[in-house]
Amino acid sequence: MSWLFGSSKTTMVAPDDAMPGRDHYLYDVPKLHAVLGTPLKGPWTPTTEVLYVGMGCFWGAERKFWQKDGVISTAVGYQGGFTPFPTYEETCTAKTGHTEAVLIAYEPDQISTYDILKTFWENHDPTTQYRQGNDIGTQYRSAIYWTNDQQRDLIEATRDAYGHVLAERGFDPISTEIAPAEGREFYYAEDYHQQYLYKIPHGYDCHANTGIALPPLG
Repeated sequence: MSWLFGSSKTTMVAPDDAMPGRDHYLYDVPKLHAVLGTPLKGPWTPTTEVLYVGMGCFWGAERKFWQKDGVISTAVGYQGGFTPFPTYEETCTAKTGHTEAVLIAYEPDQISTYDILKTFWENHDPTTQYRQGNDIGTQYRSAIYWTNDQQRDLIEATRDAYGHVLAERGFDPISTEIAPAEGREFYYAEDYHQQYLYKIPHGYDCHANTGIALPPLG
């Protein structure tokens, strides 16, 4: 039961020390997106691509993406850690290993992966490993989990391009976790977190454009 005590929220929990979790959700996951009316868990069209991002508190991050034409669904959840089917309260302890993540389902013929990544890079600080603003902990880390090789290649290319721009401005190197979504299951968050800023329009949102643009590639 070492997870009951443990270390700082800015130290990644070891797998053996993570909360044990369970084999099912403790809550019902809504079927439809509250804004778009599309399935929250699919199925979507055969051409739909999915990308997962972590950029701090998932409330404001999710809204950045559902507002974009070509994005057909979004959802918030927990990903990249060790605890199966965690709750929000458990994730907030930093003892699950998960980061707050956003699922983005999009039609690549309507919005490019580059444009999705542009929104990601430009609307949080990817150089602060376990912190976004006043939110501190491994559960707020910057992360991208890709689902195909083309996404991976573009993520790495945009990371390098944006990292160069940030370095010229005096920022630290990008610390974003980049990894395949395979093997990193996305666990949907509780109903009240889904499309939170639609339900609570003046709720907490720490996301704003940084004013530092991702340069064109090629």
